[in-house]
Amino acid sequence: MAKPDNWRFSPDAYNFVTSIDTRFQDIDTMGHINNVAISGIFETARIRFHHHLGRHPQEQGVRWLVAAVSLNFIEEAHFPYPFEVHCAIGHIGRTSWTISSAGFQKGVCVATCDTTVVTHGPEGRRVIDGTLREAMERNFLHRPE
Repeated sequence: MAKPDNWRFSPDAYNFVTSIDTRFQDIDTMGHINNVAISGIFETARIRFHHHLGRHPQEQGVRWLVAAVSLNFIEEAHFPYPFEVHCAIGHIGRTSWTISSAGFQKGVCVATCDTTVVTHGPEGRRVIDGTLREAMERNFLHRPE
């Protein structure tokens, strides 16, 4: 897997930021934050980002399902330093979107995460409604020119 482009390691590329505390139990035998714990940190940030968008899937009678997750571990992460997770929308399709995130400790990007989410209702996939699409567009990833 190729390393993400360097611009992904800049907090300025993302509109939303949340801080998540690391826990002693997140440490593995190598003395750094375990990769599975980092996955959970990104999951918590994703939920907070969705709330930031101002829409909840139950309001629409749909479910939002994770279709794919791609994690890149850039540097070791350590306890007790908090994770600052920066999130933005990387892509919007007809029924799915990608949340692009980067996790920072002490100002250094330690990991990136891209999560593809799909909308699903009683009859299968659902088209992203206009209100949610507008909220997503306001939170697009800032790619360099």
